[in-house]
Amino acid sequence: MTLMTSSALPLRQLGRGKVRDIYEVDAERLLLVATDRVSAFDVVMREAIPFKGAVLTQISAYWFKRLADVTPNHLISANAAEIERVVPALAGHRAAIAGRAMLCRRTEVFPVECVVRGYISGSAWKEYSRTGTLAGEPLPQGLRESDQLAEVLFSPATKAETGHDENITIARMRALIGDAATELERRSRMLYERGRDIARERGIIIADTKFEFGRTSDGEVLLIDEVLTPDSSRFWVASGYRPGGAQPSFDKQPLRDYLEGERKGGRWNGDAPPPPLPDDVVQATSTRYLDAFERITGAPLDLSELA
Repeated sequence: MTLMTSSALPLRQLGRGKVRDIYEVDAERLLLVATDRVSAFDVVMREAIPFKGAVLTQISAYWFKRLADVTPNHLISANAAEIERVVPALAGHRAAIAGRAMLCRRTEVFPVECVVRGYISGSAWKEYSRTGTLAGEPLPQGLRESDQLAEVLFSPATKAETGHDENITIARMRALIGDAATELERRSRMLYERGRDIARERGIIIADTKFEFGRTSDGEVLLIDEVLTPDSSRFWVASGYRPGGAQPSFDKQPLRDYLEGERKGGRWNGDAPPPPLPDDVVQATSTRYLDAFERITGAPLDLSELA
């Protein structure tokens, strides 16, 4: 599979995120293309990670199908041949979209991240370890890093265009989006619980995850973007789970570890431009993504079926 750091398709490009390029198909449809770009500490690396875009796209497609009875979603197709057939402008561009593109229904995106936590880790642990709170609200005393929470916690966040998202209260979420907040919380909890149970059968703990939702032109609320991927979730191996510290995860941890070493060694100041990545760090990161896909779906990534 050809590495892709930037796409160039004959459609109007609406946006370019850290990973995805967004194209307009028409008034009702979008094309999301997951490149192999990778970011860490809010800096996009120069190097691409092999298969990363395909893993993010196809693991999302897997979950959209498995969770469709919980809530409707925006996915129309993640199959390149089908996309090319229904979007004639993409004729001859199959290689650029194979495995990494999703044709989706278009929505107006709710400006919040719907974060669900079953365990305390990441930004939640950082705040709790300082103040005993999350988004300023108290949590039970005596929790250790990576402890399972007694009850699944809905913990919304703002959607930051740059920098880090900010954890917010449900009251703040309701002020931002109105009565829809109650419905998004309900759906997010149901999605997390179903995904958690499916992943547990594969020996994976989903410690936390974030969902995004949008509303179509006719008012239907859909699950959008990506779902239960290594980029939007914290996956841990159940057999190695040891609360009381950080857990190894199926994401870009090898990349983060390398960059932390460069920063501590005084060879990188934490801002762009990033340091060059050694081949072994690139390969180790790629392997993590492929491993996550196979463990979650039960089969290795097979790109021959996606073209």
